[in-house]
Amino acid sequence: MLDRWIEQGWGDEVEDRFRVSAGSYAFLCFLTLLNVMNFVDRQLLASFANFIVPDLGLTNTQFGLLTGLFFLFFYSAAGLFMGALADTTNRTRLIGFGLAAWSGLTALSGAARGFVSLAVPRMFIGVGESIMTPTAMSLLADRFPPQRLGFASGFYYMGVPIGVGASLLVVGYLGPAIGWRNCFYLLGAVGIVFAVIMWFMPETPRRHLADKPTDATRQSFGGILRTLAMALRTSPALLMTISGGVAFHFILGAATFDQLWYVQERGFDRAEIAQITGWIGIIAGLLGNLFGGIGGDWFLRRTGMGRPMFLFWIMLVLAPFSVAYRLVPPDTVWFWLGVFIGFFQLGCFYGPTFSTVQELVPPEIRATVVALYILLLNMAGVAIGVSTAGVYVDWLIERGHDAPYTSALLWFTVISLSAIPLFFMAGRRYEKDKARLIATIEAQAA
Repeated sequence: MLDRWIEQGWGDEVEDRFRVSAGSYAFLCFLTLLNVMNFVDRQLLASFANFIVPDLGLTNTQFGLLTGLFFLFFYSAAGLFMGALADTTNRTRLIGFGLAAWSGLTALSGAARGFVSLAVPRMFIGVGESIMTPTAMSLLADRFPPQRLGFASGFYYMGVPIGVGASLLVVGYLGPAIGWRNCFYLLGAVGIVFAVIMWFMPETPRRHLADKPTDATRQSFGGILRTLAMALRTSPALLMTISGGVAFHFILGAATFDQLWYVQERGFDRAEIAQITGWIGIIAGLLGNLFGGIGGDWFLRRTGMGRPMFLFWIMLVLAPFSVAYRLVPPDTVWFWLGVFIGFFQLGCFYGPTFSTVQELVPPEIRATVVALYILLLNMAGVAIGVSTAGVYVDWLIERGHDAPYTSALLWFTVISLSAIPLFFMAGRRYEKDKARLIATIEAQAA
């Protein structure tokens, strides 16, 4: 019985029994490239804020809805279904379909003439993009053992800082040269090329089904959701990890207004600040992803307290800088240190939390729990942050506030610090909850 769980990635000896092939590392790199495309397309609207908002005559509330609720509702709601679908169907073709869909709609967004004509494709871009991460995380969990899953997740999530930074570089360099509309057309075309490549890649065998008969490989949607509900009821560490991630994402939503803040309240040129923050975002984000992925794996091996405890210490140390950055003048070293830390901390987040939520559920629902996590991060975190911040900024402007963006961003930074105690408690409970899960699954299989 123990040997079976070691082969499935639950035992401590799995590193010796599960050798990661060069092909798996190459596949990880390709998935990361697709995740870069995912976040470039997703972030492009926010990065072009100083171009699109005046061109289309959008209010802050409308801009917040476009980058927040309208996109994220469809992205998150579809994601739960897509996660369950990824647990039951060919995953590489599923990603190829999603990539083609969101890339085509990104190109269509370039033809928008107002709020409504931009809102419609943004909604359905969310449906296409909802396929990517739950499916990719499921594939990686079948190619990498638990001791390396933090690294694999962190590496994959380098797509976030690279994608966000690359979208800013597109704004800074290509935007003035070819216009924001042509940038949308170009990126949509590139995505469709990658979609064709992904469609023809072979599926990865599911490790937890390797020794089961064919009729045991099929799961019903209801069965997947019941298993998920059981995991949530029995694992406080899982719930607190998810809750900490949601709290952390409040400021990520509000930070959609960063480019407007830089230009309108910190006095930067719109193309210049996009270039600067693009390069900082890529460098700091990459360092953060590597530090979070590799450091989280090391911390887990040394302490057994779980990777969320690793995030607790990172956020606790960096919290004063995150607050001060919103208040200091832009010509000080503290301002640029704050920009760097913001991207670095974001990079640290993904590897530890996404590997944790997968480790605390049965292997047959890994994609589904990732989809649920993404749903909550976006609908209870980012959507509230960006939509509420947009309304709040317009409210402050109507009342003559001299720094509405600064005020909104500062308040959401403080609110997001509630993630610190949640990650602390999740880290303390991790080892106990994982041991209980292993015992439960082993008893069911006996």
